[in-house]
Amino acid sequence: MVKGRRDLIHNPAMYRTIPLGIVLRRAPGVTRWARWSWKATAVLPGAPDASWRVLRESDGTTEYHAATVPLDLHGAETEAYVHGLGAEVPCVYVVMRPIAGAQDHPFQILLVTASPYEAQDYCDSAEEVVEKVAMPEGLEAWVREFVDLFHEEEAFVKRRRNKQTEGARQDGIGDPRIHTGADVYASPGLKRGRVL
Repeated sequence: MVKGRRDLIHNPAMYRTIPLGIVLRRAPGVTRWARWSWKATAVLPGAPDASWRVLRESDGTTEYHAATVPLDLHGAETEAYVHGLGAEVPCVYVVMRPIAGAQDHPFQILLVTASPYEAQDYCDSAEEVVEKVAMPEGLEAWVREFVDLFHEEEAFVKRRRNKQTEGARQDGIGDPRIHTGADVYASPGLKRGRVL
């Protein structure tokens, strides 16, 4: 970042952040190959820092407050938030990275996002696990308030044809019926005169 230009590329008024506690549930696996099944089940808005604190144990199932990470909202990403809030159940997405060989705490919590577009980017990498968790009502209201403040609908602009090229004829580049030595788009066979 260029010193003195911070205010031109960063508008602090268009950013909001809140700490979210991530709750992971460990249940007995249903196959002999997986001893445990892990799933992100809830988020705790405003939670203090935690590191795999046990919240509840019952019938072999344990819920952990695995970590607290910030949920950042950016004014430039409001279109993604609108898309996410328009779902039947608005959700946040927990992005976790598996820790090789770890048994008790097998995931590192990387981030939580309200943007389904950002979550999709992490799904495409196949290096992280992305879990969808329903937003609590208070968190949903907080995200909606942010969107109401900063979202601007972009007007649809229909692309129009260039009237100069309507009805114009092709110049024959690449056409096998036109023989020219300067045809850079022709196949190698055509250049050697073997194509009929």
